[in-house]
Amino acid sequence: MPSTVPSVPTKLVDVEVATTARRGVPAVVLAATGPALGPGGDGIDVSDLTGKAGEAVRHDGTWTLGVGTGTPADYRTAGAALVRALSGDDAPKTADVLLTPDFDAEKVRALVLGAALGGYRFKVTGEDAPKRVSSLRLVTADTGFEEVLTSAALKAHALATATSLTRDLANTPSNVKDPRWLTTTAAKLADKVDGLTATVRDEKWLAQQGFGGVLAVGGGSSRPPRLLELTYGTIGPHLVFVGKGITFDTGGISVKPADGMHLMRTDMAGGAAVISALLAVARRGLPVRVTGLVPCAENHVSGSAYRPGDVVRHYGGATTEVQNTDAEGRMVLADAMAYAVKNLKPDLLVDIATLTGAMKVSLGLRTGAVLTSSDALAAEVVEAGANVGEKWWRMPLLEEHVDAVSSEIADYRQTPPGPGGITAALFLQKFAGDVPWAHLDIAGPARSEKVYDEVVAGATGFGARTLVELAEKYSR
Repeated sequence: MPSTVPSVPTKLVDVEVATTARRGVPAVVLAATGPALGPGGDGIDVSDLTGKAGEAVRHDGTWTLGVGTGTPADYRTAGAALVRALSGDDAPKTADVLLTPDFDAEKVRALVLGAALGGYRFKVTGEDAPKRVSSLRLVTADTGFEEVLTSAALKAHALATATSLTRDLANTPSNVKDPRWLTTTAAKLADKVDGLTATVRDEKWLAQQGFGGVLAVGGGSSRPPRLLELTYGTIGPHLVFVGKGITFDTGGISVKPADGMHLMRTDMAGGAAVISALLAVARRGLPVRVTGLVPCAENHVSGSAYRPGDVVRHYGGATTEVQNTDAEGRMVLADAMAYAVKNLKPDLLVDIATLTGAMKVSLGLRTGAVLTSSDALAAEVVEAGANVGEKWWRMPLLEEHVDAVSSEIADYRQTPPGPGGITAALFLQKFAGDVPWAHLDIAGPARSEKVYDEVVAGATGFGARTLVELAEKYSR
């Protein structure tokens, strides 16, 4: 009986770096704005070319690929466009991309990232997938630079793999993906990677330990909650990444509108980013200690669902007055963060979640929000994202709203009045203790309705690359 979902993880386009082109293999000539053709461009008619990033044109057995002005974004766009162009019934199995003399590691990383992710496809179907190019060779004339470019290509492919797996997990439909499936799948993948350990805790353990937020959110579903803990490394600073793992979100008793609810299969995109980042960090063997926590639950409507007005006791004893059962992400994150602070003694705590519609309104659909009281940490996240092609913008933790988190009948109230994305972060800050902490809200960029750059419609995989890059920074 065939599976009801595509295999996880999705196979990506392979990329290698070499100093020689191959006979009988289609060549790809790079065209900068103008256009200005790179190696192999002699004799190609440029009258209809602009060199705009992503402009892929076939000329008999040769292609030209526009790389614009040569920014990293241009090269990501170009790589994605090339793979999309080299698809269909007559798609070649491989192609040679003839690099220009000015190519450096940064350009290779961007080009490979785009090429690896641009052809991503997730579709539940009985039909065969369309043909596409399966590998690319990047050809450099500089023999002394081959090792540097190869290293850059390998890193980019590892980042692309993390992004792709995040997409896979988030795109998987929720009739398949429940807390058990998500944590079991992650654990199976972790078992294949040296140095990475996965532990899955069930609802009985959660009840014994007092994970009241996770149990409350998951209480309305017949498919019980889980906590996934991934551990890697024993040396260096200890980073803890916490990702929201809501495998489907009806909104609970505060039920969501029907329009758009089907997209809530991706409401665990933050948890998927943490899983994928831990796998990537371990595969790359970074000298850093990282723990990933993914509290998983399905927020459903039933007679056992939690209610507005309930008071929930979190791990560690703090209590929260529930005001809106559709603000469930912060409930499960609070438990996991409190657990991390008490038991893991992190040097840095980062949570990532599709948390608030407010951030979609504030920053749109292509930029993630960073909220932290540390100027240095905010700058590190923004820089890490810029290095790997993910945009972040720092939002303020406004002191005038801190008192609004307090409740009259509990320690905290779940949805304080004020700017929703900011007050949600102020609620989570209560569970970070004295640990350096950043909250990453990816409600906007975690999903896309259209294709752009290396992004395809559906789950984007946003955030995973930033977490990997952040771990690499702390491993230096």
